[in-house]
Amino acid sequence: MSGSQMRPAAHSLVPADTTEDVRTRGAGVSRQVAVLPVGSFEQHGAFLPLATDTLVACAIAREIAAAHPVHLLPPLTISCSHEHAAWPGTVSISSVTLHAVIRDIAASLRRSGVDALVLVNGHGGNYVLGNVVQESSARGERMALFPAPEDWETARVRAGVETSLLTDMHAGEIETSILLHAHPELIRPGYETSDFVADDRRHLLTLGMSAYTDSGVIGRPSLGSAEKGKGLLASLADSFGAYVSLLTSADDSVADTGDA
Repeated sequence: MSGSQMRPAAHSLVPADTTEDVRTRGAGVSRQVAVLPVGSFEQHGAFLPLATDTLVACAIAREIAAAHPVHLLPPLTISCSHEHAAWPGTVSISSVTLHAVIRDIAASLRRSGVDALVLVNGHGGNYVLGNVVQESSARGERMALFPAPEDWETARVRAGVETSLLTDMHAGEIETSILLHAHPELIRPGYETSDFVADDRRHLLTLGMSAYTDSGVIGRPSLGSAEKGKGLLASLADSFGAYVSLLTSADDSVADTGDA
């Protein structure tokens, strides 16, 4: 039975599950997998909202939940956006704080019987999420980070996205397409004329985004479309199947070792 048959449709950022929905879904699977969208609150040019990365992560997570029997969690909406601090509205927390929050959530889930967690990351600057997954896996806990670059590349090709992943860095074709499909009411005028390319960003971590773009955009949003957004999400949901198989495997080498 698919996730969409097991829960009410969730049209907002907050899942509509009851505790009985979670209980019923958990009884039908060998191992429960939770999905945590991780977004950000940062500038995305003049036409996409500050919450774009959260909206994207939630759109991916909802698509996953419609195709797979997972426990969908509400999103983390503020993360590590320090490179965007030059623009008004951007808010960040430290990588140490984000690391601690993820670990606490994973530990809480394990105590309630959900011992596998997938972080659906919508913000490229959340580098620490990779460390969280590495460290958790080394302790024998079941955790994964999604989508991987390979998942994005497969989705890009399948959806007909023209811009490369290198060029499509921020508020570009991919993010604009997903929001045109999932939240068209939130897009302001101007994406059609805001293309800007800056492929050499080798000093980004030192200088921040403002050293490479005045508008906050790096990519080609003019190429975005709702059809591409739909295709991107469908491809990512397909790719997620391999993560479910891995995390629900009976292999003892990825068995849970507790909350420590």
